[in-house]
Order: sequence, then C-alpha cells, then structure tokens
Amino acid sequence: MRDTRESRLLLVLLIAIAFALITVDIRGGEDSPVDGARSAAATVFGPIENGVSSAVDPVGNAIAAVRDSGDRHDRIAQLERDNAALKAKLGSDDRNRSRLKQLDKILKTAGAGQYGIKGAEVIAIGAAQGFSWTVTIDVGANDGIQRDMTVLNGDGLVGRVTTVGPNTATVLLASDPDFTVGTRMESTDELGFASGQGDRPLRVEMLNGKAKIKKGDRLVTFGSQADKPFVPGVPVGVVSRVDPSGGDLTRTIYVEPYVGFSKLDVVGVVTKAPPRDPRDQVLPPKPKPTPRPTVTVTVTPSAGAPADGLPQQQQEQ
Repeated sequence: MRDTRESRLLLVLLIAIAFALITVDIRGGEDSPVDGARSAAATVFGPIENGVSSAVDPVGNAIAAVRDSGDRHDRIAQLERDNAALKAKLGSDDRNRSRLKQLDKILKTAGAGQYGIKGAEVIAIGAAQGFSWTVTIDVGANDGIQRDMTVLNGDGLVGRVTTVGPNTATVLLASDPDFTVGTRMESTDELGFASGQGDRPLRVEMLNGKAKIKKGDRLVTFGSQADKPFVPGVPVGVVSRVDPSGGDLTRTIYVEPYVGFSKLDVVGVVTKAPPRDPRDQVLPPKPKPTPRPTVTVTVTPSAGAPADGLPQQQQEQ
C-alpha cells in the first residue's frame, strides 16, 4: 500500500474503530455485542495458535530443561560438598578414636610403671639442631617440660627431650645414631647400652661377653642417675639377632624396638619418676606359643603280609 493521504486517513479510521470496539466490549461485560465475533475469531484462529504453541513448546521446554539442569548441577555440587564434609568429619572421628586408643595405652603404661606423665602430640618431624631423627611436640616449659625427660608411648621408649621452648619441645628419638640408653635384660638382669641405627634395629653392646642371650629376649631401660634422662623399666624392644661370642669382653646384639618411629602421634613425657624401679612390670604379656598340630599316620598291612610289614621274599632271605 502506498503512503498517500487516503491510506493515512484509513489507518487513523481503523485505529479509531478498534478503540471504539474495545470501549464497547469493556462496558458490555458478559453481554458485549462483540462476544460473538470474539468466539468466531477463536474458532478460526484457535487451531493456528495451538500449532504455533506446539512448535514453540519444545524450545521453551529446552530452556526450562537447561535452567533445571543448572539447578540440578547446583544441588549435586552441594551434595558432593556435603558428602566431602561428612567424610572429613568421619575421618576426623576415626583419627580421634585412634588418638584416644593411643592415649589409653599410654595411661596403662604409666600406671604399670607408676610414671607421672604429660600427654603431648607430635606436631612436626624432621631435622632440628642438626639431629636427623627428631620430633617436635606441642608441650614445653609452660607445661612443666624440662630437658632430659624420658618420652614414651603405649608401646615403649620413644626418646628423650633435648630442647625446650615455651610451648614446644624437641625429642631425640631412640632410633637416632647419637642416641644411647642403658638397658637391662628381662629376668637375667644383664646390662648393656643400646644405640640407634636409623631405620635398622637398635645395636646393643652387652657388658657381659658371655651373657646367654637368645632371639626373643626382651629389654627395658636400666634408668639413669636421678632418673634423667631415663627412668627405669620402660620397654625398649625384642632381641632379633645375636652376634656369635668371640671371646670379647662385650657382646653385640640387635633389638627390634617396640615403638614405630615413623608413625608417632600421641606421646607422654615422664614428668615424675616412679617411687621404685618397676622392673619388668611394664613389659607387655608374652605371646603364647601357637600349638603345632600333631599328625598321626596309621599303616594297615595288606592281606597276607607279615606282621612286621616286610615282604615275604625279604623274610625268607
């Protein structure tokens, strides 16, 4: 249609008629004179609208699906975070249970030896002051810790305190090559000096070169003068090898320590020595030997064979 004066007048007239129909429809309410026309229009254009709606709905559904998938992703992410937090909590609870178990063993050890102890946690492992086998614990001078105190755990001897700060202390482990402790053999009371060898068994020089020692014998600390740096009776380890006696004044044995130095967590610092030497009371119960099954073999002689089981031909010879 050309943009002429007549076309513009026609457009204005149509707009005016449209507004007039809208006004009449609103004022008429349910009795509107254009209601029939509206119904006819709905009948004509309804199928077209449904078709258009059917064509558009998949797009709308796709948009909704994308929006919902985003919501589901957020929910899944939140669930994963909650799950990770729960696992961390459970892991923490497992660790706490492990620590409580270790502390319980330490208290039993302290009770058996009548040691006064201060519980501590290992917070660092590594070289300190030139030592290669040391740990740092979270107690210090403010907790009554002093240099040259014995350190143990529920298994046995851990080491001795070498350096003390206000709130931390350094412990030289029994596995350090610079570590030496006096030992006493269970039952026989044979004395020796144990030295650390890193991740290898402790090396013990027995004072009696003719001492009768065998694999499986157990050692405890002999104790030091004034109970520093070592209190008596702390389990040290089990003999794993004995060097042959060569007639020397001393004899060398090798001892597997009770303590696992690579997995230390909770320890106890002995702040009060026992009123008397506990001797072997702190050692764990000896493992009971496993009974060996006995096998009985019954031989039944075959028919016609002599009572002694020898062939007839051999008997005649």
